[in-house]
Amino acid sequence: MRRLNRKGFTLVEIMIVVAIIALLAAIAIPNLLRARLNANESAAIATSQTLSSALQSFFAANPATGYPLTLAGLAPAGQPPYVDLTLAQAGVRPRQGYNFTYTPAAAVGGIVQQFHVFAAPITPSTTGIRAFYIDEGGVIYGTQSTAAAPTTSPGHATAANQGDPDGVATLVWQPLQ
Repeated sequence: MRRLNRKGFTLVEIMIVVAIIALLAAIAIPNLLRARLNANESAAIATSQTLSSALQSFFAANPATGYPLTLAGLAPAGQPPYVDLTLAQAGVRPRQGYNFTYTPAAAVGGIVQQFHVFAAPITPSTTGIRAFYIDEGGVIYGTQSTAAAPTTSPGHATAANQGDPDGVATLVWQPLQ
């Protein structure tokens, strides 16, 4: 009797390889998604610090007016911008999974003396879990819960509302620095 020369893999061998690949994917994909989420949150914190530093520099250079009325004021025509031009635009600025909103306080004596920058995930629980804000004090606050991040700014931090500036006791803001 003559033996047939078999080439290739059997169905069982292919199924084992596919099962191993599926198992590795099931382990790796959640870790990759979590790493991306952490990277987005770190970028949001860094961008908030960058905006705060730029706003402080603007305030020091313009003591007669104080902070700008919009982020567009950080890129004056004919002068070097204080921040990247993608951030120095009016309105809500999406960047690396977060929306950034700049809100100056009302001018006192023609000088804007307070501000806050609020960063909220574009898609909560997907692009980020926590929300962040920073004011002229330079301290970044963030939500510490893994509940859905708020979609509106918490308002300005004061001694009376520190830890809960939005007035919602279930969502506590804590300093990150």
